[in-house]
Amino acid sequence: MARRLKPVGLAFAESAPLRLVFAREVSAPPQAVYRALADDTTGWPEWFTAVTLCRPIDGADGADGGKGREVRLKGGTRFWETIVAAEASERYAYRVDETNAPGMRALLEEWRLTPAGTGTRVQWTFAADGAAPFRFALRVGKPGMARAFRDAVTALDRRLAAAKA
Repeated sequence: MARRLKPVGLAFAESAPLRLVFAREVSAPPQAVYRALADDTTGWPEWFTAVTLCRPIDGADGADGGKGREVRLKGGTRFWETIVAAEASERYAYRVDETNAPGMRALLEEWRLTPAGTGTRVQWTFAADGAAPFRFALRVGKPGMARAFRDAVTALDRRLAAAKA
């Protein structure tokens, strides 16, 4: 059963009760990474193995012109999201409006891209609020999330290099 979450804005990335931040450098330029994040949403399952479906939809509350996404993860978790920032080659962020995941009150994910030599520094912030068991599970699961991020960004970099060749 889907539950509605608290609608949060970009400031939540800095003020959330629980923030997990991961960063990694890739060889692809910021423009290519941004296109993969923001424009090629249906391609996410090809490089982020936890994602089984990612498709654009009308946002749940009409924010940002109604742009949103439906995301499904392995294990059956589903998210209906609204895009809250789409700044070409710099930032892509979305908040979860509805989910079937228990214990969550608010969730915002922000991807920041900064030039790093000829490549890009990719930073992913997972900003969340929820019941105590949810927050505990995220803290305990942080190493797994770090590994998932590292593997996803590495796979994305390989995918972008292959597309360029």
